[in-house]
Amino acid sequence: MTTPRARSAGRPTLDQVAAHAGVGRGTVSRVVNGSPQVSPEAKAMVEKAIADLGYVPNRAARALVTQRTDSVALVVSESGDRLFGEPFFAGIVRGISTVLADTQLQLWLAMAQSPAERVRIEHHLTDQHVDGVLLLSLHGADPLPALLAERGLPTVFGARPVSGTGFYVDVDNVAGAREAVAHLVSTGRRKVATIAGPPDMSPGVDRLTGYRAAIGTQTPLIEYGDFSEASGIAAMRKLLAADPDIDAVFAASDVMAAGALRVLRETGRRVPQDVAVVGYEDSIIATQTDPPLTSVYQPVEEMGREMARMLIDLIRGEIPQRPILLDTHLVRRASS
Repeated sequence: MTTPRARSAGRPTLDQVAAHAGVGRGTVSRVVNGSPQVSPEAKAMVEKAIADLGYVPNRAARALVTQRTDSVALVVSESGDRLFGEPFFAGIVRGISTVLADTQLQLWLAMAQSPAERVRIEHHLTDQHVDGVLLLSLHGADPLPALLAERGLPTVFGARPVSGTGFYVDVDNVAGAREAVAHLVSTGRRKVATIAGPPDMSPGVDRLTGYRAAIGTQTPLIEYGDFSEASGIAAMRKLLAADPDIDAVFAASDVMAAGALRVLRETGRRVPQDVAVVGYEDSIIATQTDPPLTSVYQPVEEMGREMARMLIDLIRGEIPQRPILLDTHLVRRASS
C-alpha cells in the first residue's frame, strides 16, 4: 500500500514546493514556466524551495501547458572531426551554452553531413521536439532553411545566409579581410595571394571580397579551401606552382593558414622574410604556429551568445529589428 508518507518521500510535487515557499501553487507554476508576472521576492522564495526540495519540473506536463519543448537544436553541417577539433565551433558552443544556462532551454547538438544524418535531423526538427534552431556552416544549396521556414520554427543563422534572408549573427568579414590584406600591402608585399573559403558560404564570399578590395592594382592570386588544414595545404601548393614569387598570403581561416605555413616551411621559404602570412579568427592556433600567426580577431564566443539571445527572442515572439554584425580587428604577430 502506498501511504502519504511514502509518496512524500518520492519526487517532490508542485504543491509541496508551494507549501515550502509559503505561496500559492499558481505562483510556483509561473516561476517554473518563466513567467515575468511574479514579484522578485516570491520568485526568490520559490527558487529556494525548489533547491531545498530538489524539485524537478515534469517536462511533459509543462509542454502541454506552455506548448514548448524547452529544447533548441544547434545543427552544424560539418563532420564530427571538425566540430570537435576546430576552435571556431568550440567557441560558438561555449557562447551559446553560457546564455542557455540562465534559461530552461536545453541544447541539442547535431551534425548534418551524411544523407542519413540529414534525414534523421529533418524528422526531428519539428515543434514537437524543439522550440527553435541554430544553424552553422550552411552551404548555399542547403534545403534545411526553407524546410524550417515551412514548419514555422524560429531559426537563427551563424553567419549571413548566402540567400541574404533570415535572422543571423555574423562578423564584418569584408572589413576584417580588407584590413588584413591592407596590412600586407602596407609592408611592401607585391604579390599577395589568398586562400579563400568556399564560394557557396558567405564567410568565404565576404572575405574574398575584402581581399579584392585591398590588393589595389595587384593581380589577384586565388585558390579555394574549405576552412580545413588539408585544404590550406593543397591551396598553398597550387599557389606556389602558379607563381613561385608569391611574397604574402592571406588565408580565410587560421586552420588554413596553419596548412599554408607547413607548405612554406617544407619548400624552404622563410616566414615572414620570404612570405608573410595572415590568418582569420585569432584562435588558439594563431599563438601555437611557428612563427606565431598574425590574424583577424573575430569574437566567436560573443557570436554564440548573440545567436542564443536572438533565438530566445524569436521563441518569445520578439522579432529582431536587424541582423547583428560584430566588429573585427587585426592582431599582429611575427608571421607578417
